Amino acid sequence: MFGPIDQIGYLVDDLEESIGRWLKHMGVGPWTVFRNVSLEGRYRGQPGTVTMDVALAYQGDIQIELIKVTNDAPSPYRDATGKPILGAHHVAWVVDDLDAAVARVTANGMTVAFEASNPATRVAYLESVGEPGVLFEFIQGAGMRDMIREGIAATRVWDGANPVQTINIAA
Repeated sequence: MFGPIDQIGYLVDDLEESIGRWLKHMGVGPWTVFRNVSLEGRYRGQPGTVTMDVALAYQGDIQIELIKVTNDAPSPYRDATGKPILGAHHVAWVVDDLDAAVARVTANGMTVAFEASNPATRVAYLESVGEPGVLFEFIQGAGMRDMIREGIAATRVWDGANPVQTINIAA
């Protein structure tokens, strides 16, 4: 319905250590780290702002996303008691029309858990009763597909030097 999966997301408790493991054990890199990312949205109907640091790299044509949540707001990154969730979290597709994608999958029985945005992107996480433990994310953002293509190309020629580049969103 939406083409190949574009991203697999993981929640981590230490972003630098996780990047180090991906580099050491799987050779995945280079990584781009975005510090101070903020998403304004609704989680299970309640408004809120979630802040996080995010690292992106590529394995083949798949974007690997590591997320370290940096605030305590209720979100799909925390369990019902507020404790951070860790481990495999979601699969995602980049779409041109987020509203149409959400309408299509909700018509097929999925429910929206989280919808949020910032100046660069809009996202929606959906869940299915029959698929516990994984969320399905749709991402819409100007230049998102270009960023992924450029990341994939950079990975293919990466020589192991400069494994991490950091961009501070708040700066």
